[in-house]
Amino acid sequence: MQTKTLLQVALATAFASLAGGAFAQVPAGYPADYQKIIDAAKKEGKLVIYSATDSKAAAPLIKDFSALYPGISVEYNDMNSTEVYNRFISEVAAGGNTADVMWSSAMDLQMRLASDGYALKYKSVEAAKIPGWAMWDDQAYGTTFEPAAIVYNKRLLDPKEVPKNHDDFVKLIATPKFKDKVTTYDIEKSGVGFMFMAQDAKEYPQFLALQNAFGTAKVRVQSSTGTMMERISSGENLIGYNVLGSYALVRAKTDPSIGVVLPKDYTLILSRVQFINKNAKNVNASKLWLDYILSHRGQTIIANGAKLFAIRADVTGETTSAELIKEIGAANVKPIPVHPIILQFLGPAKRMAFLKQWKETAGKK
Repeated sequence: MQTKTLLQVALATAFASLAGGAFAQVPAGYPADYQKIIDAAKKEGKLVIYSATDSKAAAPLIKDFSALYPGISVEYNDMNSTEVYNRFISEVAAGGNTADVMWSSAMDLQMRLASDGYALKYKSVEAAKIPGWAMWDDQAYGTTFEPAAIVYNKRLLDPKEVPKNHDDFVKLIATPKFKDKVTTYDIEKSGVGFMFMAQDAKEYPQFLALQNAFGTAKVRVQSSTGTMMERISSGENLIGYNVLGSYALVRAKTDPSIGVVLPKDYTLILSRVQFINKNAKNVNASKLWLDYILSHRGQTIIANGAKLFAIRADVTGETTSAELIKEIGAANVKPIPVHPIILQFLGPAKRMAFLKQWKETAGKK
């Protein structure tokens, strides 16, 4: 996300009459002593979230959470994934106020923070309802099931040109028509972009050919999904690679120029990782938020309101893990695990070597 926004959703006043009485009841199926967390959260009265999820997508979640738990004002800070990480680290180092909850699509940066000891150990009451690969050590939780997509201009590409898999894409962009017309994330500036490309290096046997094809096409890099889609829609670029599919599929419903491909050989799946700051000022409100996001109620809004693809298998709707698996095929879905194993490319030496190879191949002009 290029734009920095601060979305303050403070519905405490609107719900004052409700908050003055019974604050909120324990959700069905939760242990009775969960009321202690609810009561303590009411006393805190606030929740601060740093997130790489667009404010527009998060708004229905915040609105519903505030209706469920009136009296808690939610301060939602929307930044790009690298900014989320850097701001949190700098504020912690300075000893100042920072986020209660971290929620980002840069899974590797989130896992670095969690594995470095910044995350609170809290076993969500909803933990059993999400896949085992989507949580780590009762600290970090995957919340969505979002595909990495190829996005193209439907007006300017012949249907026969549209790639079905990674091999097709490599052959296509190496042709003269696509010189200066291909876009992807700037992997030096975008945490999500770097993570996707690092995962491609593991999954795609012809990764070097992919990098060289980017170099032949003189790929144009961007730091945000929105910018890539704007340039593809306008025709300035013809095709984009590793575009965050959740945003692209929503855009495609209203923009006749946008086409979306989920590669049939394999499709990387990103899950926005959320954790509670170990030193959160509003720790109980943070627990309510984490449990809400993973709950059936929260996941239904993630699917049908935020359009970010629910991770829970028991949620129905078009933007759900169940529908995506049905479309791509279980064998071709490659979820990126919520686990420190994905940190292997973040070590200074490996990161520098990876970026050096990228510049020598994809980055050549």
